[in-house]
Amino acid sequence: MIRRAAESVAACFSMAPRRPVIGIPADRRMIGAHPFHVVGEKYIDAIVTAAGALPLLVPALGAEVLGIDELLDSVDGLLLTGSPSNVEPRRYEGPPSAPGTLHDPERDATTLPLIPRAIEAGVPLLGICRGFQEMNVAFGGTLAQRLQDLPDRLDHRENAGEPLEVQYGPAHAVSLEPDGFLCALAGSRTVTVNSLHAQGVETLGSGLAVEARAPDGLIEAFRVSDGPGFAVAVQWHPEWQVMGNALSRALFAAFGAASRERARQRWKECHGE
Repeated sequence: MIRRAAESVAACFSMAPRRPVIGIPADRRMIGAHPFHVVGEKYIDAIVTAAGALPLLVPALGAEVLGIDELLDSVDGLLLTGSPSNVEPRRYEGPPSAPGTLHDPERDATTLPLIPRAIEAGVPLLGICRGFQEMNVAFGGTLAQRLQDLPDRLDHRENAGEPLEVQYGPAHAVSLEPDGFLCALAGSRTVTVNSLHAQGVETLGSGLAVEARAPDGLIEAFRVSDGPGFAVAVQWHPEWQVMGNALSRALFAAFGAASRERARQRWKECHGE
């Protein structure tokens, strides 16, 4: 009993007011003969500079190995990043991928079970690119794997031969839903975004509300309509040079504020306030 009481005191002490901790599930990559768990620095930097939070890199070991409840108890928010890999089509009963498509089954096994549990627990969640697609799949949606091959869609891919500043530069406008979260954040019905993806939403998952569409009608952002907390996903890359774009700054600031509020509420509950 004394040990449990000491652990409880230590837990409350660790939850004292501080920067919120935002977990970032990693990709699993083979570098040489060894597996590594990696997160792009631009996402880490955006969490520190624009969200005002402390990033915690989460290895892609699978939700069962990590322990979802323990992980969610350790973070105040979750950022699902973009990646060169695609969600495995078996996860949404899609057709086989084209030869050479990069997949990351370990990340799928980590994020897809984690997303609905995080939403249920009220953990603020921001999805970007692959993270946007993961959230759609986690809510029962499907993906179109090669938008450029569809007659009614634009080619949303970047030109990999261009400098990064061009690849991540403004690509097309998106129309924001007039009653949506992003429209209120932007203070405008239309914003211009970058575009670096081949996959996209085919059918929208249950419980998701459209926030933005590209000129070809493709869904570019959504929110969880009935979730208890912040839960937003975008197909574009707001983390790129985040401090130089007003909407990107506002999006990460809102995410950071929601995570900070969750940390504050947990601290108050721990102290019986």
